[in-house]
Amino acid sequence: MAATGSAVGLGNIWGFPTQTANNGGAAFVLMYVAFVCVLAYPALMAELVIGRHTRRNMVNALPSVAAKPLVKSIGSFAGLCGVIVSSLILAFYAIVAGWMMANILSSPASALGLPAYSSWLADFSVSRNLIFCLLFSILTASVVANGVRDGIERWSTRLMPTLILLIILLTSYVLTQEGAVRGLKVYLLPDFTHIFSPQLLISAMGQAFFSLSLGVGTMLIYGSYIREDENLPLVGALVAMADTGVALLAGLLIIPAMFVALAQGVQIYDINNALIAGPGLILQVLPLLFNSLGLAGMAIAVIFFSLMVIAALTSSISMLEVPVAFASEHFQLSRSKATWITGAIIFANSACIVFYFDFLFDAVVDITTKYSQPLLAAVLCIFAGWVLHRDRLLNEIRSGYNNVEFSWFWKIWPVYIRFVCPLLIIVLFIQSILTRLTA
Repeated sequence: MAATGSAVGLGNIWGFPTQTANNGGAAFVLMYVAFVCVLAYPALMAELVIGRHTRRNMVNALPSVAAKPLVKSIGSFAGLCGVIVSSLILAFYAIVAGWMMANILSSPASALGLPAYSSWLADFSVSRNLIFCLLFSILTASVVANGVRDGIERWSTRLMPTLILLIILLTSYVLTQEGAVRGLKVYLLPDFTHIFSPQLLISAMGQAFFSLSLGVGTMLIYGSYIREDENLPLVGALVAMADTGVALLAGLLIIPAMFVALAQGVQIYDINNALIAGPGLILQVLPLLFNSLGLAGMAIAVIFFSLMVIAALTSSISMLEVPVAFASEHFQLSRSKATWITGAIIFANSACIVFYFDFLFDAVVDITTKYSQPLLAAVLCIFAGWVLHRDRLLNEIRSGYNNVEFSWFWKIWPVYIRFVCPLLIIVLFIQSILTRLTA
């Protein structure tokens, strides 16, 4: 449940619909699902296996499976990069989560006759961004400081069912409104001429890895917490299916909601006649839709943004766990001290992004989610497929899956992570770079 909570977050409910709107609707959805199956799930299994086999954080886990000094050094460097990337993701993630927290209070403030306060909560400003980013960072650190069982696991178990229930309720409401059918067509009927667009492919791959929290050691750490008698292929499949299911459900809510908003007179297209994406998708289009629904819209707005904060929290606690696990093991710090020190450092990075938002925000998002995560996931696949001895790999999986060596999983997966996953990721990465250079 904690691993699923890590995977399900704003990457599903903010990132996935945003990328869908930005990349042609159903064509992106189709390629996203394909990448989850052919790249993200095999890479997720590589992280879980290495994590449970080593019982260490990413910086120490990768060198521990290597024998040669050079490979150990590469593993240490990749692990350190994972800690840095995870921290940078959390730095921008906390800002976005802060926006969601502020919007919970915006509609009630307006209803109570406090228009100035409501406007401050809803509008972009340095002061609002810093204050709510700090509040969310403190909330995240408070959960992580309590440990895995009493903090992360307990809260993920409580929040995940609530999250899914709220999405289903809101989706059921939106799909009954005028304009929803048009949104469903955009979401479900792909334009096959756009499927192999280089930008769509790299965005779909990056979203698959970002959504499942891959490449930065999050799932490796959760793998280190999993009991030896657990069936790892099944655990990985359940996490991937739950994550993908919530993303698809969130798209089923938000893309039709955009066209419901259009039917209410809300502008959903930008100056290039493309669907509004990015932060504006959630923070401009949907609040206008909620406002058009009167008192019921205010209640729906509070529920929706509460949902967003829940989604953010289940993922942020796992992202903070990556540097916390490293700091507590490497520097021999207590869990509480490691949590608050790393949390303070990450908030300082968030503050830098807030002050230089136009220059840093999109750059940090792209560097971490579109490029760093897939490349680091490729390194993890190489370590699981080439560095970790095949017998040790088999024994690790067999401890919770008897006779796995006779299964289709074992016949396909080891070869797949050796050759197919790294090659596909590198080819798509190079293609994306070349497309940017020639654009």
